Amino acid sequence: MSKFWSPFVKDLVPYVPGEQPKLSKLVKLNTNENPYGPSPKAIAAMQAEVNDNLRLYPDPNSDRLKQAVADYYGVQTAQVFVGNGSDEVLAHAFHGLFQHDAPLLFPDISYSFYPVYCGLYGIDHEQVALDEQFQIRVEDYARPNGGIIFPNPNAPTGCLLPLEAIERLLLGSPDSVVLVDEAYIDFGGQTAIALVDKYPNLLVTQTLSKSRSLAGLRVGIAVGHPDLIEALERIKNSFNSYPLDRMAIAGAAAAFEDRAYFEQTCQQVIDSREAVVAGLQGLGFEVLPSAANFVFARHPGKDAATLAAGLREQGVIVRHFKQARIAQFLRITIGTPEQNQALLDALQSL
Repeated sequence: MSKFWSPFVKDLVPYVPGEQPKLSKLVKLNTNENPYGPSPKAIAAMQAEVNDNLRLYPDPNSDRLKQAVADYYGVQTAQVFVGNGSDEVLAHAFHGLFQHDAPLLFPDISYSFYPVYCGLYGIDHEQVALDEQFQIRVEDYARPNGGIIFPNPNAPTGCLLPLEAIERLLLGSPDSVVLVDEAYIDFGGQTAIALVDKYPNLLVTQTLSKSRSLAGLRVGIAVGHPDLIEALERIKNSFNSYPLDRMAIAGAAAAFEDRAYFEQTCQQVIDSREAVVAGLQGLGFEVLPSAANFVFARHPGKDAATLAAGLREQGVIVRHFKQARIAQFLRITIGTPEQNQALLDALQSL
């Protein structure tokens, strides 16, 4: 602690990202990265931007990328916002849409950045308990609130809320923003972007880090009513007018344009997920139903922390959370078939 800090800094509890180990030859299944590389067209588009034009600022509006997103989802460019990773997009939403007198609502087991942003921006919030099957109960959110946010599929559980349930949630809170955080939607769910023209209080965020294999590029998007997008633009242009560089704009746009590669790699992950679930169940694990590129599993006879440590000794890294309700679960990213087999072999030996 320093005397030079602003007073609020000492009370912040920062987000702790998943480990990015420096060791080589590890089977890294802890941060939900895609095991398959980006679209070759995206790589070519980024390489084409490495030229003398890097001396010039990028397009502050990222018009090429917004158009690619709008074309992909069948919306207007005025309904699209882009930022430096979905975490930045979420930060702007918390700052611009959730600072109200009533509390922001989100699940008690959810993306751990949500309470961090509440602390950063001084947002009153309440965490709503998932049910015994780790599912969101829509009726629990039908009360006064200053906004609602949840991942879909949820993280770290991987459980999916269907669109009809999201509609019921929207109808129950017509006077506050409902933000659906779709970081993993492409691995087994239907995007709520289909509802944005019907519900002006709906904002949907996505990332290119997972299904489009661009975690190293840092690109996130939001889609919603133009009034919500304008609020995000006002925050962005009061914070950083150039959040995306030339390579990010070109690569992200090309990734949206290459539908065939996107669909192929998503299906590979989905197929691998089903094989991993079967393998884990064969070893006695309980696995929650997942629509993401990871699974959430626990073993009735083995301590999760002990398993995680044992896997690490064998060169396999998974994510273990210490939160009380989920302390006996492991979150396991879906890797290549070879990585997945290495995981199952290591678990078998444990």
